[in-house]
Amino acid sequence: MRDLPLPLALTARLSPVAVLATAGWALASGPLAPTSAAEHRTGQQAPAQSSASAPSSTAAKKYAAAPAPCTSVTVNTVGALVPGAKTTGKEIPSTDAKLRRTCSWNALKGFDYRWLDVTFEIADSDAAAQKQYQARTTEKSGGGAVPGLGDSGYSVVNLTTEDKQQTREGVVIARAGNALVLVTYNGSNFETKKAPTTDVINKGAIKAAKDAVAALRSGTQS
Repeated sequence: MRDLPLPLALTARLSPVAVLATAGWALASGPLAPTSAAEHRTGQQAPAQSSASAPSSTAAKKYAAAPAPCTSVTVNTVGALVPGAKTTGKEIPSTDAKLRRTCSWNALKGFDYRWLDVTFEIADSDAAAQKQYQARTTEKSGGGAVPGLGDSGYSVVNLTTEDKQQTREGVVIARAGNALVLVTYNGSNFETKKAPTTDVINKGAIKAAKDAVAALRSGTQS
């Protein structure tokens, strides 16, 4: 089954994260001040100059690079969520593959269309990732927390209708350390014009997100 272009209602994708700078270590120390001859004669010693290393600007990042996205979701999950899709998926070109990588799967089986995106984004620190997480969950308001998904998990499902054709889309956002996992899962039926139920889309998106977080934590790399 060849990949079909996404309908107009589904073309908005998650925007890439701005390129993040990497901080280094700075260490400095000074020599001891020499003792003068006069001080030797009087038995006095000049006080030593204090020397201290500058503190680290950031803690070491837990995740230095995004894992391979097209192997982050199991074959069984892809087969269940996107029937008829090539399980290998298609990686989307990125301006910085070390910091952001995305894989997509889509297929039309009969009249049922499904689309799945999984994205990994790497931030400079846990705090930076948490700030991005909060911004994204605020932008995608109306959802709720997903317990047990990474350090923080959130999901939201929305229904859109265009020319009487319904599309239901679920978005899951998870943070694990200094990494974000972003999942988009949607579906339509082009015969009935109806969309899958909220429960089907939400559970499917969460399942893909759990696979992706597990792949991140296992250190899967390309």
